Amino acid sequence: MTTGAETLPNPPERIADASPSNWVDRWAPQSWRPYLRLGRFDRPIGAWLLLFPCWWSQSLAQVNSGDHYPNPYYLLLFAIGAMAMRAAGCAYNDYVDRDIDARVQRTASRPLPSGQVSPTAALGFVVATALIGLFVLLNFNSFTIWLAIASLLIVAVYPFAKRVTSYPQIVLGLAFNWGALVGWAAIKGSIGLPALALYAGCVLWTVGYDTIYAHQDKEDDALLGLGSTALKFGDDTISFVGGMYGLAGIMWLVAGALAGAHLVYFLAVVLVFLQMSWQVATLDIDNPDNCLWRFKSNRDVGLALFMGLVADMMLSWFAGLS
Repeated sequence: MTTGAETLPNPPERIADASPSNWVDRWAPQSWRPYLRLGRFDRPIGAWLLLFPCWWSQSLAQVNSGDHYPNPYYLLLFAIGAMAMRAAGCAYNDYVDRDIDARVQRTASRPLPSGQVSPTAALGFVVATALIGLFVLLNFNSFTIWLAIASLLIVAVYPFAKRVTSYPQIVLGLAFNWGALVGWAAIKGSIGLPALALYAGCVLWTVGYDTIYAHQDKEDDALLGLGSTALKFGDDTISFVGGMYGLAGIMWLVAGALAGAHLVYFLAVVLVFLQMSWQVATLDIDNPDNCLWRFKSNRDVGLALFMGLVADMMLSWFAGLS
């Protein structure tokens, strides 16, 4: 498989916003690295943020069903699916944005704009990783399969949103958190009100954290005439993100109440709200490193809420034994 890296006199050693210690650049075979970078395997935070709504929704449905622990097979399927579909989505997004990325300092070192991967090879990568996602999806019930497929329309539209609106983060939120519906459907075979409330909260959460992320590129986006909530709200970003996070927390509380969750889940939401409050209180929108660190810290939000749901199930089980 030809990477195209040989056309560059000095191919980038790593992507600009990847950790220097990431496993791809340290351990992966040289010929694989452009494709692993294309799929963002050197920057796993996006896969986590795609995965957690799936795990939350599955677990919330199992809390509602009175189960004692989340189905480990489904957790594994969602993990594989999230990695595959995140890779496919990122490669597709980079294909659409390849000319724009070449003009933005932070993204110019990515495989497509830097010439490490050709556009044709990138589309092949999209198809291959999407097929892995489809294979995973076929393990679920038919309603879940068609529900997940429906998300592809939003995924296809997302890369173009910043060209026509100042709110592309909303489109990203709608696409990126579809798993909040799919996880519930995998257990229940339908969509319930708790899943809808969870989904709404996840969309608000994504709008908040991706606004923080977008502040890294705001100067380039402005010069290129692209839209983002970072540019739209500017100096009012802290209030905007705080509002998104606050509303997200409220919707997660509503989802838990509708699903019949117990005290430990609501305590987990409180911990999550405190973490998000820290993000807002310490955010410096003019410091890219500060923005990136707070964006990445949303993995802690995901872990805390997931552990709260697992604890809810297990404590209910122990209570039933006593």
